Amino acid sequence: MPSRSYYVIAYDIPSDRRRVKLARLLERYGERVQYSLFEMWLTAEEWARLHKRIERLIKAEEDQVRVYRLCAVCRERIVHLGEGETLPPPGPVVVV
Repeated sequence: MPSRSYYVIAYDIPSDRRRVKLARLLERYGERVQYSLFEMWLTAEEWARLHKRIERLIKAEEDQVRVYRLCAVCRERIVHLGEGETLPPPGPVVVV
């Protein structure tokens, strides 16, 4: 089973159309934890595919997307104020 890394992706996109498309794309890979902030567990292959799709979707001269890959130690140091929890690691996948 390929290893997964923890990613946090945030964006600021002025175009409603591109913003909605990006949010829908990210929802397929992870969980929305705030309006423009997603957390996800990705394999290297999934990240490479998502990265390419994001680059094709955004306008680099207008949009801003930030991707933070967190190590296990850094992830454990996430501090939550208010409601919400850190996305737990994925459990084993059973294919039937």
